[in-house]
Amino acid sequence: MKPGYLFRSTASKGADQSGGRVGIIDIGSNSIRLVVYDGPIRIPSILFNEKVMAGLGKGLASTGVLDPASVERAFVALDRFRLVAEKIGVSSLHTVATAAVRDAANGMDFLARAAGIGLDVSVLTGEEEAEMAGEGVIAAFPDADGIVGDLGGGSLELARVSGGKVHERASFPLGVLRVAEIRGRGPRALRTVVEHRLQETGWSGRGKGLPFYLVGGSWRALARLLMHTTGYPLPIVHGYTMPVATAQRAVRALAHFDKAKLKEIPQLSSSRTGSLPDAAALLALVSRELGSSHLVASAYGLREGVLHRNLPADVRDMDPLICATREEGRRLGRFPEHGDLLDRWIAPLFAGESASDARLRHASCLLADVGWRAHPEFRAERGLETALHGNWVGVDARGRAMMAQALFSSFGADGEPPVVPQLVSQEDREMAVRWGLAMRLGQRLSGGVAAPLQTSALQMKGSTLSLRLAAGDGALYGEAVERRHKTLAAAFGLRAEMVEG
Repeated sequence: MKPGYLFRSTASKGADQSGGRVGIIDIGSNSIRLVVYDGPIRIPSILFNEKVMAGLGKGLASTGVLDPASVERAFVALDRFRLVAEKIGVSSLHTVATAAVRDAANGMDFLARAAGIGLDVSVLTGEEEAEMAGEGVIAAFPDADGIVGDLGGGSLELARVSGGKVHERASFPLGVLRVAEIRGRGPRALRTVVEHRLQETGWSGRGKGLPFYLVGGSWRALARLLMHTTGYPLPIVHGYTMPVATAQRAVRALAHFDKAKLKEIPQLSSSRTGSLPDAAALLALVSRELGSSHLVASAYGLREGVLHRNLPADVRDMDPLICATREEGRRLGRFPEHGDLLDRWIAPLFAGESASDARLRHASCLLADVGWRAHPEFRAERGLETALHGNWVGVDARGRAMMAQALFSSFGADGEPPVVPQLVSQEDREMAVRWGLAMRLGQRLSGGVAAPLQTSALQMKGSTLSLRLAAGDGALYGEAVERRHKTLAAAFGLRAEMVEG
């Protein structure tokens, strides 16, 4: 197991895209976490994820040193994480430390002790931390154009992202562990500090009209609370979008919220509930001072940014949704190449679509075979679940819902599946149904293999939707194919026609 190199030069094209297992130990001011990734390097899956709330930054603002008890707790975790990474077979291990170790007078002692157990720790500067958070958001939202805010225990990082790059960056001593102390000085103390810090550094108004991407466990926990209280139909925090005013409403609501009820909220970490009022107060002030248009929660942050920063340029440019759905289709389907071919085969029926909708259709086709191992009566439910709740990035709630409807229809189910009507318009849902019916026809005609799709074509002309088969392939147009062809044509308000030769 070798140490990772955070800021190495971008690798050349043609690098191995399967990668090995990569581990990141993130030594934060509040928590220490080991995450091990495996799979395609553009969008790897999390193989292992464990967090310990060590609280290294506890009391740092007043004492200037790392809390001794927290240090001991940290090294119990670090000893375990180092050994777990070795046993799992991690080939490259990155270990990073942020604000607490960076700012503490005894930070060098901590690093020396870490080196003694075999961990080569990279201490990120505030700007490097901001850059990695920005890279993480770009990895998940390739078209991100806004401000990234990464709230840790000891500091708040801001980064301007656009055009697939991280631009201006800044770090402020406004971590959630410090916010409580500032708020304790008086009702307007935090507002005064935030306004002063952002104005003197030129960040005031810099996010006007732009989204504010929320990174960090405390802000994700806040987003999860708001999802629960508003009845949001998806359980996935990544990509959850909120009006800016939501943060201020959360401040008022949390002042009266029953703490016992917080523990009942699914997937809301109990270790984060105590910091929610401070996280909400800071978010309300920062987003207002920036001039943000809306808030977007991101599950990707510093750790994913470290991975993304080290990718070859051609891999960085890959679409994360298409990469992930292609890998899922390869893993769960019968015919690895079939999804791309199926998408090309049905594309002539949807020539007027936007590029963003064509991308969703492509992702749906890549998942077209994921339900084949399920019981036939539950394949539609398998497709629905895969699309709605899959570990996808680069797609919003509408996109998930359209993919879900397409797979639901593709696997033979009728009507509206649960949740989908809450996330898309009727027009969008009808379009996704047509995707699914076209996929269903292609699957039945071809039997899942390439040749029948390569020698046939769909075309809309006048009042007909024709299926043209190669000479001698007329026998492929069996009863089931004819039935699916007619159903698809009817969805377009057309008549089905088969042409051979």
